[in-house]
Amino acid sequence: MTARLCFSSLTSLPNPPSISSSSSCTRVHPNLISFKLPSRFRSRNADRRRSYQTAATLTVDSQTSGEKTLETVPPRVLLEVKNLTAIVAESRQEILRGVNLTINEGEVHAIMGKNGSGKSTFSKAIIIFWVSLEVLVGHPDYEVTGGTVSFKGEDLLNMEPETRSHAGLFMSFQTPVEIPGVSNMDFLLMACNARREKRGEPTLSPIEFFGFLSPKLAAVNMNPRFLDRNVNEGFSGGEKKRNEILQLAVLEAELAILDEIDSGLDVDALQDVAKAVNGLLTPHNSILMITHYQRLLDYIKPNYVHIMEAGAIVRTGDISLAKQLEKEGYRAISSA
Repeated sequence: MTARLCFSSLTSLPNPPSISSSSSCTRVHPNLISFKLPSRFRSRNADRRRSYQTAATLTVDSQTSGEKTLETVPPRVLLEVKNLTAIVAESRQEILRGVNLTINEGEVHAIMGKNGSGKSTFSKAIIIFWVSLEVLVGHPDYEVTGGTVSFKGEDLLNMEPETRSHAGLFMSFQTPVEIPGVSNMDFLLMACNARREKRGEPTLSPIEFFGFLSPKLAAVNMNPRFLDRNVNEGFSGGEKKRNEILQLAVLEAELAILDEIDSGLDVDALQDVAKAVNGLLTPHNSILMITHYQRLLDYIKPNYVHIMEAGAIVRTGDISLAKQLEKEGYRAISSA
């Protein structure tokens, strides 16, 4: 019996994330940011990419019957959250009450909810102790009190902060931190080489890194002069958000958690950021967006939209759920 590996396109299923087909068996370098299609194809193919996901199938030839059978390879799970609960460390107030979520590779998810519903707390619980959030961005620390979170099959909650980053997890903050005295160039080069070392890849010299970085700068519409400036110091809101997406492009993370990247952006800046994020999407990485507004989802199309209320995900659907929310408000879809 012989086996051949081939690929087929399958439409995204409207079922819950845990059973969608969105995986491939062949590893492809995730940096597609500098690739541009002719304008007459760009919009149509962008829609097609969001409507179809790649699935690997194994074609098996039987030497006795000559018949062929197809077996779809299950999607690789990147993030799996089971019954996650958390409290505010200082006040001991319960803020997450049993969050469940599965994200497969090649998927885009969006979490929406009212202020205080637990959206950003959920993201910080996943990245808990990534940095001292209380010191750097003014948020209290959160303590996980129950449940499990796994990333690529490993226990995420027991990983050190740098281990999570090296494993391919990235988080964009609502308020990106400023780092005086550290240039963007030095910061990005050190972060890139640390990730490459963990992947067993050769590190880049400053000259090699600049060649690697140049198309990514163009993709987020950033002037190379920003590399000489200290990280986020004196940056406008739009420049900070562009800089975070530049960091995401450099690190080539497999799962990016984007916490309100549309906050404070005008239309032009939002389009630049969304274009760069879409350029980073491949069948092998995923995005979890956290937002209040449906307008972000007009630019970065999600496969799944989750509504969070009272510290738990209460509804899951597709983009139509976000449009219903925009039209009717949270009261119309509240679980209460």
